Amino acid sequence: MLANIFLHEVLDAWYERDVRPRRRGRTFLTRFADDCVIGCEREDDARRSIAALPKRFARFGLPIHPTKTVLGSFRKPDCQAKSATGNGTFECLGLTQYWTKSRRGSWVIKRKTASKRLRRTRRARWQWCRDQRHAPLQAPYRTWCQKLRGPYPYYGIRGNSPRLERLYEHAEHA
Repeated sequence: MLANIFLHEVLDAWYERDVRPRRRGRTFLTRFADDCVIGCEREDDARRSIAALPKRFARFGLPIHPTKTVLGSFRKPDCQAKSATGNGTFECLGLTQYWTKSRRGSWVIKRKTASKRLRRTRRARWQWCRDQRHAPLQAPYRTWCQKLRGPYPYYGIRGNSPRLERLYEHAEHA
């Protein structure tokens, strides 16, 4: 909550007021708590935006994590140049964003649960089942039901049902 209040002025309002009007191509800022994605149509705009962020955050005494700050290419697959870096995907907030064809044949961006998150959840559930193996059935049953319902509100988005189904099948196996 504090991040949302503080970063509204530090990042959101500043980006709309000072940064966006100075960019030559289309650009957007998407933020959730303290994570954000800045999308730019032109590479030079993206480089200038990423160069301005540390200066802006330093004015307020906020650090930027160097390994989590990435400049990558995320273009439609038919538009990517041979020398473009990145594979057309990126991860943000536990979701992998990727390009795919729609039923009508146009390129669209879809999201699915990140593989690291799936592995971590599956491993944790498996270990929990091992630890509860000899406990009386009633208490672990309630907790297990909560664990099964846990990821659905967050990861239950359009196009992500195959990943959630695999997670459920693994839970049944465990």
